[in-house]
Order: sequence, then C-alpha cells, then structure tokens
Amino acid sequence: MEILAYILISTGLIFFLGTTIGLLRFPDFYSRMHAASKGDTLSTVLILLGCICLVSTQGEMNWLLGLKILLIINFIFIGSPTATHAMMDAGNKAGAEPWKKDSE
Repeated sequence: MEILAYILISTGLIFFLGTTIGLLRFPDFYSRMHAASKGDTLSTVLILLGCICLVSTQGEMNWLLGLKILLIINFIFIGSPTATHAMMDAGNKAGAEPWKKDSE
C-alpha cells in the first residue's frame, strides 16, 4: 500500500510540474488558466489519495483521518472549477483577448 501511495504522490508532483510549465509557456490568459485549473485539481487529488493510502497503513482510528481527506477532495472538486470559472469570467469582462495564430 505504501508503494501505491508513493506512486500517487509522485504522479501528483509530476502534474504540478506540468501545470507550472503550462503557466510559463502558454501564450494567453485562457490557456494558462486552463492548465492551472486542470493540473491543480488533478495533482492535488492524486497527492491526497496518496496520503489516504499512507494513513491506511498505520494503526486504528485512521479511517476518520481518511474520511476527512476525502471531504477535502470533495471541496477541491467543487471549489477549484468554480474559482477558475470566476477568474476566467473576470478576465473576459476585463477584455482579455484569446491568442490567435498570426496569418500570413
């Protein structure tokens, strides 16, 4: 179970790295927000699932801690897309233009 936990946590960290690279490399506000939203949600959930796997290998009464981590995952699934939508809406109202490829 610990090996699965370390795999999940490592995968989550790799997705965080991908999110960081996307924030630095993508050309406009909307694609950067998309990278941040998807990568952040998935990587946080993977890391927390790895934490649940680590907690389950330790003594009793850790099911309560696992349940609390599952509630945190639920709030992340609700809050992260909602916050991203609000920020993209604010960017749209502020006049952020989508990136367009230069035509010849």
